[in-house]
Amino acid sequence: MKRDSYQKTKKMVIMAIFIAIIIIQTLVPILGFIPLGIMNATIIHVTVAIGAILLGVKEGAGLGFVFALGSMWKNTFMPNPTSFCFSPFAPAIAGYTGGIRSIIVCFVPRILVGVVAALVFSAVRKTGKVKLALSVSGAMAAVTNTILVMSGIYFLFGQHYASATGRELSQLPYVIVGIIGTQGVAEAIVSAILTLAIAGTLLKISEER
Repeated sequence: MKRDSYQKTKKMVIMAIFIAIIIIQTLVPILGFIPLGIMNATIIHVTVAIGAILLGVKEGAGLGFVFALGSMWKNTFMPNPTSFCFSPFAPAIAGYTGGIRSIIVCFVPRILVGVVAALVFSAVRKTGKVKLALSVSGAMAAVTNTILVMSGIYFLFGQHYASATGRELSQLPYVIVGIIGTQGVAEAIVSAILTLAIAGTLLKISEER
């Protein structure tokens, strides 16, 4: 019983630490969201992935939820022309508002980041290759975020997003593929490296205790 209680308390403390890190990354410029003009690139999915690896699927989903809340806050109070895609409360800079669709784009991909990272790590780790499991789960966290966010924008905000970015709707598929192939790939590589380095160290410390 004492062992179970200790493990639960340990999980709660670690969860609280990761939530605090995500909040700091959201509030402090550059640490979590990197402005790219019309949108923000992010590395917060790395924090979510590491937390999911250490804590599990449910906790990973919870951290993804916090990530989404931070994204909504950022796009509400520090908006850019496409913030309507991520927050129903964002000012209509480009003349559009998001409504329920922005909640879907903001929350579903971010929650799934934690779920995918935890599941992928658990599956690949069964092969006995822990380093590979860490790298792949980190990369997949980034891929999940990028593909689901950009797909959500395309299917739910296609015309509005194209107009807000000064493009024709017919050009949008090429823009989406371009973002995934450049920013998405870069984020996946960075995420794989950071997850391997940070989560690998934390996992060793956690398993030694």
